[in-house]
Formats: sequence, C-alpha cells, structure tokens
Amino acid sequence: MNTIYEKTAILINTRNDQEVECEVDNVKDKQSLDAFIAGNKIHMRWNGKIFVGNAHGMEFTSSGPVGRNIKGRY
Repeated sequence: MNTIYEKTAILINTRNDQEVECEVDNVKDKQSLDAFIAGNKIHMRWNGKIFVGNAHGMEFTSSGPVGRNIKGRY
C-alpha cells in the first residue's frame, strides 16, 4: 500500500499565528518535509506532534499535507 500526499499544506507563523498555504515536497512520513513559500525553502522536521522549521529568524509549524493510502501501483 502506497501513501500519496497532497502538494499543499497550511504553514503557521508561531510569532503572530498567521496561516498561509504553501507547497510541499520531499515528504517523509513523520520525519521531514520541505515547504516552499514566496520562493523560499523551509526544511521542517517532525517533533512527535507537528512539523517545525525556522527561516529568517521566525519559527513555523505545520500538521503537514493530507495523505491518502492507495492500493496497488501508482
């Protein structure tokens, strides 16, 4: 069974709680992902509950993209 992830996720700035939709790539389930926003790449790591990353002196969190399990080949 394969897991397919959506290409977008919600990214939250922990300083001011602003949310923005970003593109995601290189998703590794409960390990890491790369978020792309305004041409900047933010590498995010799983802390046991959410993904956390830092860029430009700010901390960002995300629950990650929605995953779907697919039977057979993709």
